[in-house]
Amino acid sequence: MEKKNLTGVSEFLLLGLSDDPDLQPLLFGLFLSMYLVTVLGNLLIILAVSSDSHLHTPMYFFLSNLSLTDVSFSTTTIPKMLVNLQTHSKSITYAGCLTQLTFFSLFACLESLLLTVMAYDRLVAICHPLHYLVIMNPRFCGLLVLVSFSISLLTSLLHYWMVSQLTFCEEVEVPHFFCDPPQLFNLSCSDTFINNILIYFIGAILGGVPLSGILYSYTQIISSILRVSSSYGKYKAFSTCGSHLAVVCLFYGTGLGVYLSSAVSSSHRKGVVASVMYTVVTPMLNPFIYSLRNKDIKSALWKIIIRRT
Repeated sequence: MEKKNLTGVSEFLLLGLSDDPDLQPLLFGLFLSMYLVTVLGNLLIILAVSSDSHLHTPMYFFLSNLSLTDVSFSTTTIPKMLVNLQTHSKSITYAGCLTQLTFFSLFACLESLLLTVMAYDRLVAICHPLHYLVIMNPRFCGLLVLVSFSISLLTSLLHYWMVSQLTFCEEVEVPHFFCDPPQLFNLSCSDTFINNILIYFIGAILGGVPLSGILYSYTQIISSILRVSSSYGKYKAFSTCGSHLAVVCLFYGTGLGVYLSSAVSSSHRKGVVASVMYTVVTPMLNPFIYSLRNKDIKSALWKIIIRRT
């Protein structure tokens, strides 16, 4: 195949979820609705936390950062997909593709690290309640978020650098609804062996280490809860981390499903559908998981509604 230099590649074609023109309006309406619910739900969480002084605690500080990350995570992929569905176009510029994969890597990594930080917060709250406010002071909480963001930013810049060094062949059709680095590696005429090794190594480190931290935290939490004598005490202790555990299972479960589906099946369509789960569905469901199971959030939201009326 004929090679193109970096400046010669002006755009990629995102094949999306389906080529059927009859499905385009249905997909547009479905993903527009899901995106609006995601943005509205997460912004309501942020508004509730910022407006109620009772929620100015480490747990809700991390939750508001997670909600902001969810909005940003969805915004990197869904709006471009909606524009392409509405205009019946599949193109994305070379610069736009690099920008999208950079921000996608940034917010995907940040979500994983924030979930780990939230698990540590629950560990301190349940296992060391008397020292909780001393350990989880505002300065330390801010530092945890800053470190998480810095690691995520470095990871995203590494992804950007790896893709920007590639040369591409005439075939620039990406079998996905966003610019996914592994898919771009497959389109390259360059030798991508090192790139593939590096990206899977990064994925293993930034997926495995946070998940190991979460599992360790919950091992300690469960061990501490089992030592509580009363059933009510056990329920109250575990209820404070039930929502977080549900979000962790949803995020890592769907993310793992993407990699398993791509490993088991050679069908690109199945991988794309699986990717929808953790890029679209998970950010949409997170606000519901936290608000429906959390009396403080529901109370803060009701106060906002009452004030507006």
